[in-house]
Amino acid sequence: MSSWQDVRAYLRTHRYDLAAGFPTGLAGTPLLSRPSWTPAAPIPLSSVEITFASAPAWDLPAASGHPDHAGYSAAMAALDAPTVFENRPTWRLVEADLAGPAPKLVFGDGWYFDSIDTGEAAAHEYAAARLDGTATPLRDAVGDPTDLRRRPANMAISALTTRGDDQFLLHWRDPAKVGHAGGLYQVVPVGVFQSSGPDDFDLWRFMLREYAEELLGEPEVTAPDYGTWPFARAMTAALDAGDIAADVLGLGVDPLTFATDLLVRVRIDPAVFDELFGARVAVNDEGAVSMRPFTPAAIAGLPMQAAGAALVRLALAAPPR
Repeated sequence: MSSWQDVRAYLRTHRYDLAAGFPTGLAGTPLLSRPSWTPAAPIPLSSVEITFASAPAWDLPAASGHPDHAGYSAAMAALDAPTVFENRPTWRLVEADLAGPAPKLVFGDGWYFDSIDTGEAAAHEYAAARLDGTATPLRDAVGDPTDLRRRPANMAISALTTRGDDQFLLHWRDPAKVGHAGGLYQVVPVGVFQSSGPDDFDLWRFMLREYAEELLGEPEVTAPDYGTWPFARAMTAALDAGDIAADVLGLGVDPLTFATDLLVRVRIDPAVFDELFGARVAVNDEGAVSMRPFTPAAIAGLPMQAAGAALVRLALAAPPR
């Protein structure tokens, strides 16, 4: 029987192959979705209403990945902690409708390790089953990963950032630095929707913080004043002027880790892009950033996270707004 460390090492090394073994889902990738999560056409991010409600309880077996630890996050902290690994409060996604006439997302309170103790633990369990033929009780208990009543879902926002229609930014996630999807490629920026201050229950403002951290290399912004922060003012002014378009293309769940991502394309006018991100970093706290042609060939054959691959394909196929 493989040790916890052996299974964890196998999971880190074979994430892409393990996820690729699931049936085809959204946009020809393994990403899982629902009809109510996939709008017929891109919808402006600003048109998505977000509200807060009490998060219902869930009833799943203990997500222990190791007999000496209370949960998988504890096992990771003790045996395989990445550089960034902290249990922060989040907003747990409890309801989503992006295909109806009034797109909405409903959130409740959550914690970052909630998803580690379910989704990452289920991925570990799946890797152990592949190695040793063991059972998968946690995964079986969750059932349909798109059923938000069955598990805690910390929603990330995956932003495909394009310079006009010709180029886009691609992120390689360093497995030594991150606790999720290490070794895979992803769009950038990406982050779990969470607060840093009293005015942060806002999708666009959250994305601004992620842009500053992942592309400009700024330290994590805490409780910013969005009205006086120069970068936030410049980005929001460009959005209001139509020089930036932020559109939601869908919502999906990774079948291996249950990671749940809102898929957003952010198209930035080339001149504005160069002004805002001409001095972007090549390496950040989570990996390395590169620019690629915005074509299907740019991601062909790459070990790419399912959400990012689906988002790029959806954006390439979507009509311009």
